Amino acid sequence: MPSSFVPKVLKTEALASFLTLLESVRGKKSLVLDRTLSAPLSHIARFSVLQEHGIDNIFWLDDGPQQESAQHNIVYLVRGDVRNARLASAQIKQLFKLSEIDYDFHIFIYPRKMLSIEKVFEDEGVLGDVTISEWNLGFIPLEDDLLSIELPDSGFKDLYLNNLPTTVNLSAHALNAIQQTYGLFPKIIGKGNNAKKLSDTLIRLRQESESTGGDQAEWTKGYQTSIFDQLVVIERGIDLVTPLMTQLTYEGLIDEIFTIRNTQTEIPSTIFTNPATKGPDVSGNSSSSSVATVPISDRKTKKLVLDSNDVLYGKLRDLNFAVVGTTLNKVARKLNEDYEERHNAKTVTQIKQFVGKLGGLQAEHQSLRLHTNLAEEIMNRTQTEFFIRALEVQQNLVASGLDTSTLNQTLEELIARGASIEVVLRLLSIESLVNGGLKDKDLAFFKKEILNSYGFEHILTLNELQRLELLYPRGKGHSQLNFSNLRKSLKLIVNDVSEQNPNDIAYVYSGYAPLSVRLVQCVIQKRALATKIPSAGSGWRGAEDILRNVSGEAFEEIQKGELKATKAKSSLTQKKEKKTTLVFFLGGITFTEIAALRFIAGQEIERRNIVILTTGIIDGKQIIQSALANVPRSGSNSSII
Repeated sequence: MPSSFVPKVLKTEALASFLTLLESVRGKKSLVLDRTLSAPLSHIARFSVLQEHGIDNIFWLDDGPQQESAQHNIVYLVRGDVRNARLASAQIKQLFKLSEIDYDFHIFIYPRKMLSIEKVFEDEGVLGDVTISEWNLGFIPLEDDLLSIELPDSGFKDLYLNNLPTTVNLSAHALNAIQQTYGLFPKIIGKGNNAKKLSDTLIRLRQESESTGGDQAEWTKGYQTSIFDQLVVIERGIDLVTPLMTQLTYEGLIDEIFTIRNTQTEIPSTIFTNPATKGPDVSGNSSSSSVATVPISDRKTKKLVLDSNDVLYGKLRDLNFAVVGTTLNKVARKLNEDYEERHNAKTVTQIKQFVGKLGGLQAEHQSLRLHTNLAEEIMNRTQTEFFIRALEVQQNLVASGLDTSTLNQTLEELIARGASIEVVLRLLSIESLVNGGLKDKDLAFFKKEILNSYGFEHILTLNELQRLELLYPRGKGHSQLNFSNLRKSLKLIVNDVSEQNPNDIAYVYSGYAPLSVRLVQCVIQKRALATKIPSAGSGWRGAEDILRNVSGEAFEEIQKGELKATKAKSSLTQKKEKKTTLVFFLGGITFTEIAALRFIAGQEIERRNIVILTTGIIDGKQIIQSALANVPRSGSNSSII
């Protein structure tokens, strides 16, 4: 990562902006927090820091402050939607009614204060009793190479079901803040209709900033000092096949099974304490436990932070799970050798040196045991018959490995045997996407089977999936996706990919290369595709035939002031500094796509840095659940993985 681009600065700025808001409310205060903002806030500020700035206690917005709050000041930190405004208004009126304390109420709206929110407070009769401010958090650095806005559902539902502009507008403001801090994006390249709206909004925001006298000099400075060569925008909707596939990297499978949000997950507490069932301890020997005998739903859980501060996790997360066991064994042997060095420590100096690194060895030992147990837990889940059958269906669908009738028989069997509705809909959606819809008779058959097996309320679910263009009759969808052509032109299937020593991004799905990342390669790594597309700097030029098989508008915008930006780029080249390319996923990105982009960055290490930006982390579960959100859930087998 170049010294001129330090994403952690964004975290510092986000914290500073929030503390400034807190300091505007003098004295001690109670914080009423929207649950969806808890993880983003905790990522930038410890509770001790909030205490230093007057926060005495924290309540959830769903529960509200206690009837007799000890503090005169009550601060609400909520997302700017009508539901939250009504909830806060009801609590404020209740406190006024039941308490004799003269409270001061402050509403911090994330990310923007809108007229509709003020209208709710006005209609509820509390507008004169509250002070409303806004907190535009922007991007949160989850890692040095990964920044996220951390929107609920990654903004996917607002984009594709609610048809709201919120996700696009928030993304444009967050990207604009990066431009203002680090310099102009000389070129914006993207694919997707919402991606084009984002580009247009971003350009408009910059032009509006330029038109105000106070910002003119700063933007001119941005032209001259830009450290970026381009911004690549990929809209989630142009590739829904990839997130619906089961992720096969270590981090991806943790997400599939336990769900990772804001670098945190909850796993059975026994994984922290029990030795692994079959995994190696530091001496390389196997040990046993009863970790796998208790259903996950019946176990107590404990939060686990997953980031590169855990060095071992940083090595494991992007590996295909098939090679995680081998890697853990190598780490175990190396750690055992390091422990054995204590026998060679004869002199006081040698003993002192060993004791000095003992703390590090113990931390490695603890991390090794944790990840060995966790890998064993994942293995127990991935070796079930349901998981294996579903994975086979997915792989055959994208590779066109079996005829449709055979695959449909497997799907019919899964339904009959009680596979969860999420898994069934996930597989049917993949089939629909890769084949341009389902045959009328097949679609009618599966609709009938789903309603009979899972409940007639799911007629709403099927309708939502059709709105998302995940499940529709063949030839009647609006999507331009021609997966069959893309399979060939973009080499989406790589049969000889190596999982142990990857030579292609297809390793993340054991043979399937994410379509979205292949499109990124069309822009920044054409040589890896072995095509006749012109080389670097040509944008989409030469890929027109490929793009016609993918939904949405393809665009390439050169921002005004490019002459100065080009001079800046030339200066960087003369200094032999690497380019920095930003890749932004609008509507969410999967951990496997992140791993694939990191793989590309590793190949490009001499040429460029790649920084990944997104509205949030997404997976197939979230996509299907967005259609299930308003349907009563029944049964405990919500997932087979």
